[in-house]
Parts: sequence; structure tokens; C-alpha cells
Amino acid sequence: MTTTTATDSAGLSTYNPYGKVGTGKSEMGQADFLRLLTAQMQTQDPFEPVDNAQMVAQMATITNSSGIAEMNQSLKTLTAQLTGSRLGDAASWIGKSMLVQSNIVAPDSAGQYVGQVSFKEATSGATVDLLDGNGNVMKTIELGNQPAGDVNFYWDGKNDAGETVATDALKIRVNNASPSRVASWATIAAVQSPADGSASKLITALGTYSPNDAISLA
Repeated sequence: MTTTTATDSAGLSTYNPYGKVGTGKSEMGQADFLRLLTAQMQTQDPFEPVDNAQMVAQMATITNSSGIAEMNQSLKTLTAQLTGSRLGDAASWIGKSMLVQSNIVAPDSAGQYVGQVSFKEATSGATVDLLDGNGNVMKTIELGNQPAGDVNFYWDGKNDAGETVATDALKIRVNNASPSRVASWATIAAVQSPADGSASKLITALGTYSPNDAISLA
């Protein structure tokens, strides 16, 4: 006759002479402990009962374990909130510049327009036009021959006579090439932390972004 083990009401392996196989639990929760403790009290020798101090210690052990588990879960939740909503110290980003994917470029505090175009393949004769709100070309920047990768462009907002002719945000248009990404640098003016605990937002002249939107930070 084949003998195997089964599980009792507390989820523990027990001797089974009838050959039926049961699956035990790999972990014992608080409810399982209480069932086991009840079974222990019911089957104890009435002439030699379990010592009160020992029973109290057992109950304290499961209580402490449950409390530690809850505390660990609370710490994980708090860490996730701090990481996701504030990125550690998002407020320290104020005054810095972040490179974000955008087809709009705004002047920084010095009036400079700085952006980046990314190409998957080498290009020849590509140009970047900066257009105002009416579609007028304010500046054309010759990129020349460029290998695959990121190409930065820059304009100080002035014409050939040194006069400032642009002070507002401008649209970026790439000619004679198909960029995989167009991005621009934006100064971070403020950090918005919603009261509902959602992700913090970085406020720039181009709009509001998540810290995760930053391609680069300077």
C-alpha cells in the first residue's frame, strides 16, 4: 500500500495512508497560524498544558511579523510616490534647461534659440527653418553634411545687422531630410506638485512636462 502526505485544515503536510496526494502551502499567514494555535489548544495534554508565556510569545511573533509586512508595504508605496511624483528633487531643476521633444523652440533668458535634430541616416543639404506664428521664416539654418545622429542648431534671435528680430517661440521645420526626432531646449521656470499626489510637472515656456520627458538636462 502506498502512503503519501496530505494537508490538514491549517495547510500543513500530514501523514496519509490512503495514497492521496495533497499540496501544502509554502507560506503560512495569520489565519493559518490562528487555526494551528486553536488545534494545539484542543489537542494539548490537560495535565501538561502549554505554558502561558510560550503561547503569548507565539501570538506576539505572528503579530510582529504581520506588522513588519504592513510597514514594508507602506515604505514601498511611499518610495514609489516620492520617485514618481517628485523624481527625488525635481524642485532643484528650477532655472535649469531641459531638452524635450518638440517642434517649437523658445528663447532662453539670453534670447537664444537652441534645438536638436536627430537623423537615422547621414544627410546632405538639410536646413532648419524657424517660423513665427504667421508662418514667416525668421531664420534659416544650414546644417550641411551630417552623419547619422544628433545635430544641434542655434540662433541668437538677431538679423545680419545685429538687430533682435525674434523674442517669441518659433516653429521648427526641417527641410531636405526626414528627422527621427526634433527637440528643443527649454528653461524650467517652476515645478508643480499636484495635491492629489500625482506626478510633478515642470513648467517651461514650451508648456508643462513630466520629469520623465527630459531627454537631457543642463
